[in-house]
Amino acid sequence: QVQLVESGGGLVQPGGSLRLSCAASGRIFSINDMGWYRQAPAKQRELVAGITRDGGSINYADSVKGRFTISRDNAKNTVYLQMNSLKPEDTAVYYCNALVIIAPGLALRPYWGQGTQVTVSS
Repeated sequence: QVQLVESGGGLVQPGGSLRLSCAASGRIFSINDMGWYRQAPAKQRELVAGITRDGGSINYADSVKGRFTISRDNAKNTVYLQMNSLKPEDTAVYYCNALVIIAPGLALRPYWGQGTQVTVSS
């Protein structure tokens, strides 16, 4: 019903930058909060950044504050994550999340993308 497709991952050297994108499509009436999570090997999935529908509230994990920037384009149902000054510890699979209403009167439901690998290594 709802698909989230991430793109923009890859291999980058320490200190480099990447920009992740996540486009939502399918049966969508409204998208509320959107966010990025990541999961490194043998670790739990953690919130990296989140943004409300109007962009009025944004939060970041302490480990990425000042280096990552989340933004969204509601006309395109797309959320972005600009990642600068990347460190080896940022290596993980990054997942997009969106809270979606698929029809008027129905409840919000969370949807996830398939994940995109980010590897920071020299």
